[in-house]
Order: sequence, then structure tokens, then C-alpha cells
Amino acid sequence: MATNLIESKQAPAPIGPYSQAVLAGNTLYVSGQIALDQSTGQLVQGDIQTETHQVMKNLQFILQEAGMDFSHVVKCSIFVKDLGNFVAINETYGSYFTSNPPARETVEVSRLPKDVNVEISCIAVKW
Repeated sequence: MATNLIESKQAPAPIGPYSQAVLAGNTLYVSGQIALDQSTGQLVQGDIQTETHQVMKNLQFILQEAGMDFSHVVKCSIFVKDLGNFVAINETYGSYFTSNPPARETVEVSRLPKDVNVEISCIAVKW
């Protein structure tokens, strides 16, 4: 099966040796995104909802580059530094999935890249 690397100029460039996303057949594997704003090169600061919105926008940019949107997402993984932020993250995250939300897990971790509070990855399938 052929794979294609997907790169959106609107989403932040990887901060390590990985791709923004890999399309294998009709399945897109999107690397974890953090609240980095590609246009400024800076982390989005503010409350957890502001940070989560930026993460979701970055995911959206990558999905769009592959000709997909959130309706194609079948699985997400959310990593958070503090599960006390679960309700606020969930509210913001949920606003991007208006129907048929994907499978998901949310895991509290001790640290994330660039000391952000939330990182989200996803898997999407083009029907």
C-alpha cells in the first residue's frame, strides 16, 4: 500500500522527526497537535479552551489538506496535563463534532511538548 505524507502550510511544522500526517490508502493518521499558531510561530496562551481551539484548528488544517474534515474522524487521542480541565476541554472539543463523535480516549500525562496543557491526535477515513 502506498503512503503519502500530508503537510499543511497552515498548521505548525513538526517539532521533531515526524510528519504532520500520513495517508495510507484511505486512512489518515494525524500526529498530535499542540496549540502552536503557525502564522506567529508562538504558542497560543490563555485558558484551556483557547488552547484547545488552536489544537482543533491545527487538526482541521491538516484534515483539509487531505481533502477531509471532522466528519471523517473515527478516533482521537487526547493527552492532558491536568484532568481537572476535562470538562472545559471536552466542551471545546465537542463543538467540532456536531454529530457522530469519534471514538476517543483522554489520558493525563506528566508533561507534553513545549509544556502545553493539551495535545490531540486523530485518525480519519475517507469514505
